[in-house]
Amino acid sequence: MVPEYDFWLLDLDGTLVDVEWSYTREVFDRVGDRLGRSFTDREADVLWNGLTGSRDRQLEAWGIDPTEFWTAFHDEEDPLVRAEQTYLHDDAAFVADLDAPVGLVTHCQEFLCEPVLENVGIGDWFDVRLCCTEETGWKPDPAPVERVMHDLEVASNGHRGVLAGDGANDVGAAWNAGLDAIHVERVGHERRGQCVLGDYRVQSFDELG
Repeated sequence: MVPEYDFWLLDLDGTLVDVEWSYTREVFDRVGDRLGRSFTDREADVLWNGLTGSRDRQLEAWGIDPTEFWTAFHDEEDPLVRAEQTYLHDDAAFVADLDAPVGLVTHCQEFLCEPVLENVGIGDWFDVRLCCTEETGWKPDPAPVERVMHDLEVASNGHRGVLAGDGANDVGAAWNAGLDAIHVERVGHERRGQCVLGDYRVQSFDELG
């Protein structure tokens, strides 16, 4: 059975949904043109899926200014095209049946998140949604997680909660906020280049059943 929790928090990209590779490749091609630097398939994969943790640190390691990169990246993302090329993982369906408050904590920006949720038809799965910004903080910072917990009215009252995500930042945010962590490994340990720990480690949410 799915573990019993008083509330659930979930990441979005790579956890509940993913996007066709052709879209990712095209975006990185256009961003590369703007920055005067091409991105290999591996580099695009690493950044898109956050395979090495902090994307900003990875950009800096490659000699790319994060602010310049993200400005170009967001300018080149078309919300409607992104939504059309996004698909829902079959094993994510359990979220619709959760009998508990459910929150979304995602790094996906609001101008992209809303069309994606509408396209895959899961907007009503969540009681509270938060798209991280510089103001809210970014996972693994617990601040955005704690903000959603506050809005769900489950903070600081003994409720037992969990955060499920596909990256180390999600696990870190869960633990930093005092929650259990479910890591769903969508890309595989070999492609990620490391093993991500969690209170639960699964390749599909079906394994929780």
